[in-house]
Amino acid sequence: MREKEKELLKYLKKHCLGQRNAVGGERLVKVFRTSGTELRKLVHNLRVNGEPICSDRTGYFYPANSGEVYTTILQLQRMELGLRMASSGMIRAMGAFRLPGGGEADR
Repeated sequence: MREKEKELLKYLKKHCLGQRNAVGGERLVKVFRTSGTELRKLVHNLRVNGEPICSDRTGYFYPANSGEVYTTILQLQRMELGLRMASSGMIRAMGAFRLPGGGEADR
C-alpha cells in the first residue's frame, strides 16, 4: 500500500465513519492536494486491496456496518453491468465499420 493510500484510509476511518459522515470527493481532493482522477485511483487501489471504502452520492466514507458495505457492492455491480452493456453496444457498432466484402475492420 502506497503512502497516499495509507493516509486516505486513515483519514476516512477517523473523520468519515459511516454514511452519515461521508465527505465529497471535492473536499478530499483539497485535503490531499490531488486530482479527482488520482483520488478515484487511490480509492480503487484500496478497494482492490480489500479495504471497504464505501461511496454514494454524498461522497466517500469508511463503513460503520456491513449494510453500508453491501450497498456499495450493489452500486459497483450496477456500474459494472452498465459498462458491460455499453461495451456490448460498441462491439455491435463495430459492424458498421467493416469494409465491403467482409474485409478487416476499417482503421
